[in-house]
Amino acid sequence: MLFWGVVPSRAQRSSLQVRRSRKKADSKSAAFDVKLFLDSAGVGRKVAKLPGQEIVFAQGDPAKTVMYIQEGRVKLSVINSAGKEAVVAVLGPGDFLGEGCLAGQPICMATATTIAPTALLVIQKGEMIRALHAEHEFSDRFIAYMLARNVRVEEDLVDHLFNSTEKRLARTLLLLARYGAQDQTQKLLPTVTQEMLAEMIGATRSRVNLFMNKFRKLGFIQYNGEIRINNSLLSVVLHE
Repeated sequence: MLFWGVVPSRAQRSSLQVRRSRKKADSKSAAFDVKLFLDSAGVGRKVAKLPGQEIVFAQGDPAKTVMYIQEGRVKLSVINSAGKEAVVAVLGPGDFLGEGCLAGQPICMATATTIAPTALLVIQKGEMIRALHAEHEFSDRFIAYMLARNVRVEEDLVDHLFNSTEKRLARTLLLLARYGAQDQTQKLLPTVTQEMLAEMIGATRSRVNLFMNKFRKLGFIQYNGEIRINNSLLSVVLHE
């Protein structure tokens, strides 16, 4: 929950956010045995391979399937009545999307678009429900995944409410780079534009450009067509 008896300091909160998110991302690769699931009985699932910039499903489409990302990247975005778009998540291998149908959502609440060549395991709602009831280990891991996603949503809300644009951008870059994986000191970011980053952190493109240039000058990132993230960027998130 967001409200406890003791509120951690901003630095403590930010540090916990990144560490928790890293642990969740690490656990996702083991959260679902794709090969085992594909080899098991059932006709309600298939693999779809899509190029980059392809719409997987649109906001308002009927919600009938759950999808598991085998490889690639997918962004989730929402559009309000005025036509303003906001990116609410960028998902990668080991993540699910479309799970709202399991909670009774009749339509998709966001638009899912690939931002890189992507392979998706598409599971019909009925088949997913059957698997959750029949395969208890899979059910336990799926529930753990959804709880972790819920924690991430809360962390994102705290980030937007309390942190500056600079910290929000640094945290988003670290999360996109899956900070902490395999003790790597430098990570290549998936295809992401400054416009997309601005939509994710609730800022303008000019502000994102300002801080990206600052991060590059300080050696926190390498930014020349592709974006490489150095672990030193974490200092921005931890700084009071």
